[in-house]
Amino acid sequence: MGEETQPRPLPTVQERRRAFAVQVVRGLREAGHQALWAGGCVRDLLIGLTPSDYDVATDAPPERVMQIFRRTVPVGVSFGVVKVIGPRGAGEVEVATFRSDGAYIDGRRPESVVFSSPEEDASRRDFTINGMFFDPISGEVIDYIGGKHDLDSGLLRAIGNPASRFAEDKLRLVRAVRFAARFGLRIEPATEAALVAMAPEVTVVAAERIAQELRRMLVHPSRSAAMRLLMDFGLAAVIVPELLSLVGVPAHVAARPEHDLWEQTLAVLDGLPHDPSIGLALAALFHEIDRATTGYGAVEALNRVADRLKLANVERDAASWLLAHHETLNAPRSIPVSRLKRLLAEPGIGELLVMHRAVAEAAELPIDHVAFCEDYLRVEPDGPIRPAPWIDGNDLKRLGLRPGPVFKQWIDRAYDAQLEGTVTNPEEAVAWLSRQIEAEGSAST
Repeated sequence: MGEETQPRPLPTVQERRRAFAVQVVRGLREAGHQALWAGGCVRDLLIGLTPSDYDVATDAPPERVMQIFRRTVPVGVSFGVVKVIGPRGAGEVEVATFRSDGAYIDGRRPESVVFSSPEEDASRRDFTINGMFFDPISGEVIDYIGGKHDLDSGLLRAIGNPASRFAEDKLRLVRAVRFAARFGLRIEPATEAALVAMAPEVTVVAAERIAQELRRMLVHPSRSAAMRLLMDFGLAAVIVPELLSLVGVPAHVAARPEHDLWEQTLAVLDGLPHDPSIGLALAALFHEIDRATTGYGAVEALNRVADRLKLANVERDAASWLLAHHETLNAPRSIPVSRLKRLLAEPGIGELLVMHRAVAEAAELPIDHVAFCEDYLRVEPDGPIRPAPWIDGNDLKRLGLRPGPVFKQWIDRAYDAQLEGTVTNPEEAVAWLSRQIEAEGSAST
């Protein structure tokens, strides 16, 4: 009997996406057109990363792309952009016609475009590392602007005149920081000079676009490097001026006497997990403002930024809760058990403990308080953290109380007694409550 053949593993999502991106290139070529992978996916491949998505550049006009492929979405036909939808699990590929751009009149998008050649298409892109093409059939890199050399040299360089590139789309000022931090690149001197000179002009960019770049920076492991560059290049003064209050204020950290509050903030950002939520990252970014002499606290600073950048309420709320409690658990053994249990039962407790750990480790302080809370959550020494309450409004009515604001007060007190272990079952809770009501009634007469 021959050897049993093992079933082939199913292709991963990344493999399906890549295969579909190759299929799109083949489909365009079989229809008589040029087609290459373009932009960020080429950069990522050369770095050794798996692209999250694939873009294709072609000489086929958008109408022709929609004829060649059955499932398409015209997302920017006037700019030559069509999305081609793949089979289940293969994602989608953005196909753009080679083009050169007309004048940029609003610091965001060109007034017009002209379909052109690969060379002209490369020259209108932002940075050399994003201006390369790749032939997935032959494996050849097509590089008209020196992107591969810059990538190998660890350099971020604007294509052509840096001031012109930034003037076309002011968001590129922020993207330069994100790319430099994310890929560990030095910014080429002329590009850096233009970036610093034009940083105040980033205000013309829509708040939502800036917020999206900020999210990408804060949830990436390079977050502290990105925030440092934002500050050093003058972009923080425009986008998040509240952070300037941290610079130059001593942090008074014994293990790091040279640190001001800004350096300590960066150390905390470094101590977060590989991929934190945006709420946790925002809380870490703003938590030291409580110690700065600003006239407002960390939560207010966050709210100012959230309003200005139009952050989602869920992001604001998560960060605000963490900031409001970021010192609450410094001495958990001294907190009444009922209050401790209520706090440990909150949905955000996991991230709060992560933040406590990052703050302590950044200052090279013990993390006993974090370990205590984690152990408490794990073994629940005094019963469940959030048990169902034994007392409700019907119990209060039976004890002769009339519905009103006092109901919540008594229910909360009874629940605290339950969490503290003062009462151990519903019958004891009712008896305890009856005695308390009677005692307070007697004391008031």
